[in-house]
Amino acid sequence: MIQLRTILVPADNSGAKRLMVVHLEGGSRRYRASLGNVVTCVVDRADPTGAVKDAEVVKVVIVRTRKEVGRPDGTYIRFSDNAGVVIDKDGTLKGTRIFGPIAREVKEAGFSKIASLAKELV
Repeated sequence: MIQLRTILVPADNSGAKRLMVVHLEGGSRRYRASLGNVVTCVVDRADPTGAVKDAEVVKVVIVRTRKEVGRPDGTYIRFSDNAGVVIDKDGTLKGTRIFGPIAREVKEAGFSKIASLAKELV
């Protein structure tokens, strides 16, 4: 469960080192996001040679959450960190590599490019 001011670890090589959620896409009364949702973040720390800069506002797809998520078959999945992948406004990736496992819900949400670049789809 991701909410406002949650700190995310970037799961790509876009140059961000830490992301902070500032807005949840999908309505004014929305207060949490989960796997496969898009949120607006500000880059808290960034690599000076990366594609994103400090204090830049970016869109991020949630790919891992610490809060468990139930699946239709009755199983639950959870990860050890909250992570996201930085995307452009039109949905293309800013980075070229994806690190760590990615949940299957991300592919089902329509982000098949993220799922194809990931080494492991859980």
